[in-house]
Amino acid sequence: MPIKLVTAVADLRAESARLLASKGGASQGLVPTMGALHAGHAALARTAVEQNDVVVASIFVNPLQFGDATDLDRYPRTLEADVALLEEQGVDLVFAPSVDEVYPGGQPLVRVTSGMLGEKWEGASRPGHFDGALTVVAKLLHYGIPGAGLPASEMNQGGLPAYRAYFGQKDAQQLALVRRMVADLNFPVDIVAVPTVRAVDGLALSSRNRFLDEDEREAALVLSRALRLLEERAKSREPLDLESAQALVESQPLVALDYFDVVDPDTLDPLAENCRETPFGGEALAIIAAKVGPVRLIDNMPLRS
Repeated sequence: MPIKLVTAVADLRAESARLLASKGGASQGLVPTMGALHAGHAALARTAVEQNDVVVASIFVNPLQFGDATDLDRYPRTLEADVALLEEQGVDLVFAPSVDEVYPGGQPLVRVTSGMLGEKWEGASRPGHFDGALTVVAKLLHYGIPGAGLPASEMNQGGLPAYRAYFGQKDAQQLALVRRMVADLNFPVDIVAVPTVRAVDGLALSSRNRFLDEDEREAALVLSRALRLLEERAKSREPLDLESAQALVESQPLVALDYFDVVDPDTLDPLAENCRETPFGGEALAIIAAKVGPVRLIDNMPLRS
């Protein structure tokens, strides 16, 4: 069955209900994106297709997440290619609304606040970013609730279908915030994390990588090399020696480091005692952000001893 594209919330709910009924579906997956899709997004879509009877992907460039209007304007819009990529993965339905459809009264007066968890790391460098991200994710999660248009006679015997939403581990802080929002506000959805997809050379895939020139891309590889160094030390139960890994990044003249630390995966609080002289034990998350030429890049690596 060919993929279908809708732009209105009412059509999304009606079409997803129709698909669930026609497939006798017991589960629905949602893959929220901002478009400019790459192999990382394809992995999200494939995982959702493997785990659900019906899969919806959203494509919406959210203006609330951009502090700089220029950055918003230059964000790539590649809808036709995006829909083709999603169809290749087996996605059933694409929801690509306009700004007016998502924010019909203009910018919302009431927003989801990310709190202290959203004020550190990326939030410190991009004030308000996570408030905007959580606000639109909350709306998308509500739009995508399965079964809203199904009559009771056509629901599966267990009631409403299972509901899952898929997010990439690469945006680790966003993932932690979405999980916290869903738990704190009792959203009826399971959040599924999909591991970071990397190029052969180790660079984490990102829609912004296309703005790197050849020298900048080569320089950007120092981020994943530094993270791999910490990963190897963690697996060997050695001291992480974060300072030497940071020095490796700072030795690259085209890279301007913003932050590099080892944190608790849930709270994102630093785990300083595991970073220096003591052997590493347990689990943690190494996070890094840097500007490479004109492009801000983020990456992370789960650490396990």
